[in-house]
Amino acid sequence: MGARKRNRANKLKEERQNKYYAVLRNCPTSPRKMRLVTNMIKGIEVNKALDLLRFSQKEASRSVEKLLLSAIANWQTKNEGARIEESNLYVKEAYVDQSRTLKRIQPAPQGRAHRIRKRSNHVTIVVDSPKVIEEEKEK
Repeated sequence: MGARKRNRANKLKEERQNKYYAVLRNCPTSPRKMRLVTNMIKGIEVNKALDLLRFSQKEASRSVEKLLLSAIANWQTKNEGARIEESNLYVKEAYVDQSRTLKRIQPAPQGRAHRIRKRSNHVTIVVDSPKVIEEEKEK
């Protein structure tokens, strides 16, 4: 491995250590339905986002709520001395990527067959606090 490649890899590794996120892979709902829920919580303070998800009628909101709680837990493990209430955590990023699509066949009239696509997705939620950003700028 060359020096530039090693330096770039180390830089990316450090950035990942300072990023607080959780990933849900192969969730069996369509990405379009999941994006409705994740767009609802982008840029919102964490406690308000949890309330929105808890009282939402969407099926996808249950899994996103669990994922957000996981991202908060990841933030707590990396910042043991800090408290959530004082840190003003917010959802910095929330995005959905398409995962594999299962292809199924449904019988149709006159001996034909229609293809059914059962879609799934990957969800990523990144949590951050404004204090941490200010402290990094001072350094």
